[in-house]
Amino acid sequence: MRTKKLGVATAAWVMALSTSVTANAQAIPYKLGMFAESGRAFVGLVLDDAVVVDLTRADDDYPPTLRGLIELWDDELAAELMDLAEAARERPPAYAFPLDQLATLVPLADPEVILMAARNYVEHAQEMANVGRASGTTSVIDESVRVGLPGIWQRDPNDQRPNPYLFAKLKSSLTPNGAPIELPPGRPNVDYECELVAVIGRNARRVSVDDALDYVFGYMAMVDVSDREERADGRYGSDWLMGKSHDTFGPSGPFVVPAEFVGDPQDLDVRYTLSGNVMQDSNTELMVHTVRDLVSFGSYIATLRPGDLVGTGTPGGVGEGRTPPVYLKDGDTSECWIERIGTLTNPVRAAP
Repeated sequence: MRTKKLGVATAAWVMALSTSVTANAQAIPYKLGMFAESGRAFVGLVLDDAVVVDLTRADDDYPPTLRGLIELWDDELAAELMDLAEAARERPPAYAFPLDQLATLVPLADPEVILMAARNYVEHAQEMANVGRASGTTSVIDESVRVGLPGIWQRDPNDQRPNPYLFAKLKSSLTPNGAPIELPPGRPNVDYECELVAVIGRNARRVSVDDALDYVFGYMAMVDVSDREERADGRYGSDWLMGKSHDTFGPSGPFVVPAEFVGDPQDLDVRYTLSGNVMQDSNTELMVHTVRDLVSFGSYIATLRPGDLVGTGTPGGVGEGRTPPVYLKDGDTSECWIERIGTLTNPVRAAP
């Protein structure tokens, strides 16, 4: 439990507004992110995607990173920030800034683990099979998968889904909202994948599917940018490192939304537009494996810790699945929108 409340000045300001805040009984939803102002980075509480309250000035005991804040999270801290959000909506404090005056940073730039789900929507698996990437599609179930993965994934013999598949993505690929996705020289087949990402809130080791959402702090968006060409030599099959972890191949954010403001993660619209053209339009209810499944599955492989990320896969509509293929090109604008999460916008540039 925290031993220090809000800073004295902030606490007095919140108390002064207590009457009007109490009159508005509905909780004020907020988002959390990392920002820079005059060269100083800080954790910010975002209201209405327009105003950012500098939490390090609200209470100098708050840690300087969002990951640190998540590590401290408990009911008392959650209540403090709820009070702060309600008071700031009523009357922004002196340490509140218009969002457009700040540089937005990667919300969680230092996760220990980033796990991403492969082919977790049937439509996406099928479109990849249609262009010759048939291995591991969700539409083909053989008897070998019915045994599950001993020690990692126990399955009902009547479960018609394949076993989950997660791969690691390097944290060096992460880049913030507004920063360019850079197309590596000589790599022409770079694709987009808009997806929901779960942010882990507390240590998760071998957690059950039923309990998995108790370990999720919140959610954000990510574009899992993918180099479809991978290795021309085909050595050892598919090369997930080369395909997924170039610098800037992980636009993420724009902010993290606490789980209480998201509700059911299996009922969120997902839409991706490329230079104004809608390419993906789906809903998270169509996932093959749910957020619960993926967090549980990942926790049987690695201990997940606060600030770690679990991607949930992308819907159908990716560029390689189209005829002709549509790949990212210099001058494009990438927009990944997820209901109740927000819009992640990045220009596309050819790398020097």
